[in-house]
Amino acid sequence: MPEFLRLDIVDIIDIVLVGLLIYQVYKIIRGTAAVSIFIGIIFVYFIWMVVKTLHMELLTTILDKVISVGVLALIVVFQQEIRRFLLRLGTRYTKEGKRRGLLESLFRPGKETLSKNDIEEIIQACSRMSERKTGALIAMERFASLGFIAETGDRIDARIHSRLIENVFIKNSPLHDGGMVVSNGRIQAARCTFPMSESQGIPPYFGMRHRAGVGLSEQTDAYIIVISEETGHIATMQDGVIKTLSGMAELRFDLETAFHK
Repeated sequence: MPEFLRLDIVDIIDIVLVGLLIYQVYKIIRGTAAVSIFIGIIFVYFIWMVVKTLHMELLTTILDKVISVGVLALIVVFQQEIRRFLLRLGTRYTKEGKRRGLLESLFRPGKETLSKNDIEEIIQACSRMSERKTGALIAMERFASLGFIAETGDRIDARIHSRLIENVFIKNSPLHDGGMVVSNGRIQAARCTFPMSESQGIPPYFGMRHRAGVGLSEQTDAYIIVISEETGHIATMQDGVIKTLSGMAELRFDLETAFHK
């Protein structure tokens, strides 16, 4: 039997772990333009492994150079995807129970969550804006900081109040164009610029607010609410996934689940 076909338990574990890693990377970039590049890279790497196993020295040398230089190219091409992968890896184990509380106490000792009253104020505002078909985009900070997003807009630093939220998003008001950032139990900023998602899986009937909400949810663990100006329907975004809500009861349940685990 050829040497490369001999497998022991360590080799099998190695193959399974590599397969899982590739699958996780594919899940993150699925639906984006980067998926075609990713498939191309896997194909080139497979060819390199084949020619190396067959001891084709010239092709092996050429592909060695391509792959060694390609590592730097990957960092540039997949900058956003790498950031998203590391963010999810870092936050996946910090969202539950005592582990999150410990990390927050060590690294973000002053952080507050949304109180029950804050949640009610947000729900009241969303209910009235939905009835009036007032478009809105609201991002609520969880574990990952939204300070870099707040810096792109106009500072407010005000207590969470339903009337204030409604006034910000009134059509033709100076602050309505863009997103609102809520963190530390306060409205930090409005008219903020959110990163646009490049996902091709977003339904075409969703507008730019939805694409911006998905874009931010892909890069952070924020809880994002979008109200459609055309239909008044409310949708939420977390981890790049859009969820269309059936009513205020579902919004209340999701908010309490996100901020009062």
